Amino acid sequence: MSLSTSEKEENHRKMAADKGEKGRKKRAMWERKWKRLDIVKAFASLFVHFLCLLAPFNFTWPALRVALIIYTVGGLGITVSYHRNLAHRSFKVPKWLEYFFAYCGLLAIQGDPIDWVSTHRYHHQFTDSDRDPHSPNEGFWFSHLLWLFDTGYLVEKCGRRTNVEDLKRQWYYKFLQRTVLYHILAFGFLLYYFGGLSFLTWGMGIGVAMEHHVTCLINSLCHVWGSRTWKTNDTSRNVWWLSVFSFGESWHNNHHAFESSARQGLEWWQIDISWYIVRFLEIIGLATDVKLPSDSQRRRMALVR
Repeated sequence: MSLSTSEKEENHRKMAADKGEKGRKKRAMWERKWKRLDIVKAFASLFVHFLCLLAPFNFTWPALRVALIIYTVGGLGITVSYHRNLAHRSFKVPKWLEYFFAYCGLLAIQGDPIDWVSTHRYHHQFTDSDRDPHSPNEGFWFSHLLWLFDTGYLVEKCGRRTNVEDLKRQWYYKFLQRTVLYHILAFGFLLYYFGGLSFLTWGMGIGVAMEHHVTCLINSLCHVWGSRTWKTNDTSRNVWWLSVFSFGESWHNNHHAFESSARQGLEWWQIDISWYIVRFLEIIGLATDVKLPSDSQRRRMALVR
């Protein structure tokens, strides 16, 4: 689902001509009509952050370990599965493993695969334009978090989720989309059953909230601050210190330059834990068709030749 540089430039020209990007008034977040789904998403986010407030009063060392495990499992589910495998098809794995990784991503409470992948593909199609689902043109906090609670705006800008037909044809992803709420509720119940409030507040609170904000920083911070190595037609940046916490996702300029690459930390010193996992799976024969940028592609995209 990657677009060439020329296609992106054409999209930007059309948007500028039809809508007048510079003169458009920003979305009034609190004045617009809230849909039921927006309210559900906002309540879920507030609940997770409320659990974070309770976490210090329910601290145990096992609960801290649970938080770190959930942060890692859910985070890698987002980066390896939702992002690199499903959104960009940068590698292939057997279906049983693909579905397992996708379920790990579901536990990060960032939505089901169909919705997440569709939004991300629209982000790459309309990067930094008015039709970008989390455009930095709307302000830092909109691109970081507030866009999540404006589903009507997403439809208005991008249309329906017609860019994920490959996932809609698979029963598993349709099942997760219909039942995502039940999985999250069961997840919270199991945490409470096995560890009480300590597991719930640290696991579903601290663990989920940390991973959620790290993912959001890729959308917000990595489009306003950092370094650039490649000639991309957008504001994407590499943020080195975020790479460990994001499992390699913050090499964002690298990613926008080579969207279908399974490796985002393109230099040996650029930490990319998600790539290490994909590479290991390739070595043992589970990952195939692993995509990487060619030397000619790198020369063409380099800022300095």
